Amino acid sequence: MIAYVFPGQGSQSVGMGAGLFEEFAELTAEADRILGYSVAELCTADPHGRLGQTQFTQPALYVVNALCHLHRLTTTGRAPDYVAGHSVGEYNALFAAGVFDFGAGLRLVARRGELMGLARGGGMAAVLGLPADEVAAALAAAGLDSVDLANLNTHTQIVLSGLRADIERAGPILKAAGARGYTMLNVSGAFHSRYMREAADSFTETLSAVPMSPPRIPVIANVTARPYPAGEVASLLARQITAPVRWTETVRHLLDLGVTDIEQVGPGKVLTGLVRAIRRDGAPSATDRQEPTPVAATVPAASDGRPADLEAAAWLGDAEFRRQHGLRYAYVSGSMYRGIASAGLVIRMARAGMLGFLGTGGLRPHQIDDAIGEVRRALEPGQVFGVNLLHDPGDPAGEDEQVDRYLRHGVRLVEASAFMDVSPALVRYRCLGLRRDAQGRVVAEHRLMAKVSRPEVARAFLAPPPEQQLRRLVADGRITDEQARLAAGVPMADDLTVEADSAGHTDGGVAYTLMPALRRLRDDLAAEHGYHQRVRIGAAGGIGTPEAAAAALILGADYLVTGSINQCTVEAGTSEPVKDLLQQMGVQDTAYAPAGDMFEIGARVQVLRRGVFFPARANKLYQLYQQHDSLESIDAKTRQQIEQRYFKRSFDDVFELVRQYKGGDWPAGDRLTPKQRMLAVFKWYFAYTSDLAMRGDPAGRVDYQVHCGPALGAFNSWVRGTELADWRHRHADDIGLRLLAGTSALLTDRLAAYGAGAGRSTAPGELVLAAAGGGRS
Repeated sequence: MIAYVFPGQGSQSVGMGAGLFEEFAELTAEADRILGYSVAELCTADPHGRLGQTQFTQPALYVVNALCHLHRLTTTGRAPDYVAGHSVGEYNALFAAGVFDFGAGLRLVARRGELMGLARGGGMAAVLGLPADEVAAALAAAGLDSVDLANLNTHTQIVLSGLRADIERAGPILKAAGARGYTMLNVSGAFHSRYMREAADSFTETLSAVPMSPPRIPVIANVTARPYPAGEVASLLARQITAPVRWTETVRHLLDLGVTDIEQVGPGKVLTGLVRAIRRDGAPSATDRQEPTPVAATVPAASDGRPADLEAAAWLGDAEFRRQHGLRYAYVSGSMYRGIASAGLVIRMARAGMLGFLGTGGLRPHQIDDAIGEVRRALEPGQVFGVNLLHDPGDPAGEDEQVDRYLRHGVRLVEASAFMDVSPALVRYRCLGLRRDAQGRVVAEHRLMAKVSRPEVARAFLAPPPEQQLRRLVADGRITDEQARLAAGVPMADDLTVEADSAGHTDGGVAYTLMPALRRLRDDLAAEHGYHQRVRIGAAGGIGTPEAAAAALILGADYLVTGSINQCTVEAGTSEPVKDLLQQMGVQDTAYAPAGDMFEIGARVQVLRRGVFFPARANKLYQLYQQHDSLESIDAKTRQQIEQRYFKRSFDDVFELVRQYKGGDWPAGDRLTPKQRMLAVFKWYFAYTSDLAMRGDPAGRVDYQVHCGPALGAFNSWVRGTELADWRHRHADDIGLRLLAGTSALLTDRLAAYGAGAGRSTAPGELVLAAAGGGRS
């Protein structure tokens, strides 16, 4: 089999393409019309000295590579079995595979070159004689984590990218580490690095406007060193701008596929030399890379089909947490908005001995009633579940009605989310479940699990209910004097979930600092108030692998809470198109965007970035809201962009939709200030994009608003190569069991190794209990 590979920037030279422009005169004329200058003159003579400038280099290479390919087809009559390209050369591979036509590819490359050519302050350098892992280790040891590996050209030829000052600093460090050579490249931008994020975001919108067909020939992608999957061309091309070019893995994968001849098609011999070096070095192929094997895949199955390590996993976390909630495992699936944490998901969790919370935020009353009823009918006595209460500071009456609904249904466990302080409705729910047991101790039959990410909010839930609120509730006849007296001796929450780097609303907290701080705060307030029962502290956010779960337990978490990894399961109420996007994401594929419910105060949520425009567009709207006092003050070009691309309708039409939704008692347009009117119109976009994602509307895919944290990207990496790579094989309870089993195995192995290193003889099981809290009561 044969593969054609197309060179990228650095292979250009004056005189390239000579003779081809006359052979393919029509395509050359088309290129001139698209570019606005003579491409033949640029390539063969370069009279103005522009061939080395990125915005000219890239389209020139694309044209010459494409014509070389067509000439090769004409003269040999044979199409390749596989194609690949180095950086911009990948566009030629996609052209050769029929993904887009010549003109469409050239327009994309011209825009790409223009955006990348705007980059300033960056630098790149080639490192010779050191493999990638040694380069990365040397940089890490020197504290140069600001430098990225941009091109993995051969086993021992690596190109670095980053800020120019950092690239210059890296030279002596890598030479001292054993590099044979270190050469600064003549570029102004930090290509294929995190510093090209702005260019990648801008280019994403360009890509969305270009029709693309499935490849007729397998194209090996730079980003993954694997063939392009159907429907992923645009997203991978956008990622390619910031991701490294995995050329070594690409070539090795072609060889693994049985390719015998890899021929460079285009000017120069750069790729020919790289292929020769890769063959000679025998570097590990993409399929042979020593990536961590998913722990769950190595855990043997017991007779009931579950991993054997689940017996040890049942002891992870806090024993009292498991006992009070009636659980086998100290593991919780958190609530997710608009029923993404569905009744089906909660039922599976409860049947497996874990705790699941219904996601009721954004649901209508009858939907909440139906979901609670469905769960109650499905569960056996002793199987437990909880229900979410999402704080709405703008609608205290609605929050009160929600509490009434939960009381009617006999809900005994509520997860309180997005509270900045305890509300009267929440205090009422807590108080109405208070009584004394036979020993005279206060018992809370209405249990609260509060999700917090800030110490001041945690303090409110770790303290008893505010006296002022208790007095007011008693005066209004909503609780009794006795309930108010009992409330003064108990904390608001039984359990406090510390959120760090989670999906949706998050303060961007770091678990390593939050967890110890809030545990100390918990202990201080317990001593101050003399509580007879300790508030348990759980960990949420970032937990998608055994390593993350183990770290949370070592930090002192009494229980684990997962969210993002559960929304890409069969049971989740997420639409299938969204699940298809989510199962492909990596840890870097999230971004922060304004929160629709608190848009005006600048609150932010963490959302999916890969394959969608929502984060960029939402941030643009917030920027406009800050800069303008009315819709009318927005310039005509920007207004047209928002109406046509973002909203798909005019501002006036959007306002009418909002008015209809709000109902007849909502203030008419002339009773709102221009700023308020703009706010109403802009906030509509957030409801609209959330609805698009929930419905999986294919026409609105680029505007999907999907709350998601990087834990799902880590989980995707962990399960790669297993049956769980496809979300259609993922079930929330099974994920939880595998994660716990993997965590137990990991803690056993690592802590046993530490014990052996210290000369201890503690049994592995005892080490797990000691480190992960299984013996606490």
